[in-house]
Amino acid sequence: MFKNIETPRLSIRPMHITDAAFILELVNTESWKKYIGDRKINNIKGSEQYILEILRHPNYFYHIFELKQSKQPIGVVTFLYRATYDCPDIGFAILPNFEKCGYTFEASRAYLDSVLENKSIKKVAGITLPENKNAISLLQNLGLRYKEIITHAEEQLLLFEITNE
Repeated sequence: MFKNIETPRLSIRPMHITDAAFILELVNTESWKKYIGDRKINNIKGSEQYILEILRHPNYFYHIFELKQSKQPIGVVTFLYRATYDCPDIGFAILPNFEKCGYTFEASRAYLDSVLENKSIKKVAGITLPENKNAISLLQNLGLRYKEIITHAEEQLLLFEITNE
């Protein structure tokens, strides 16, 4: 299910410890801190530790999407099985210089299609802050539909879902 994926412009592959410099840059962008949260990662060692924690988690799948021609990593697409939800959720983030070019949609569409090939996955969620208009638009463009407002850690979040039928 979580194989390497190619799109016309991107290569999507599992995250590796060698992605530490890229992850350090990504998690310190304004958008990541605002919509995902400050991970307090300030150096390569911290980034490597963050990656190792993700890689050790059996229910977290992080994939890097990179420009096919240059192999430059520009974003992540994630698939997380969280104990607090009845289905896995898809997530995404991209470096600011590459926003508004369709890369996140391209990577997320290919990734979601790959996930939905597995017929044992009956539903996929997308969860975002109500003020994250770009994420809401992307989730809707991916075919996820608004379901409800949920509360997690005293925070109001919007829940979107797509069923695999």
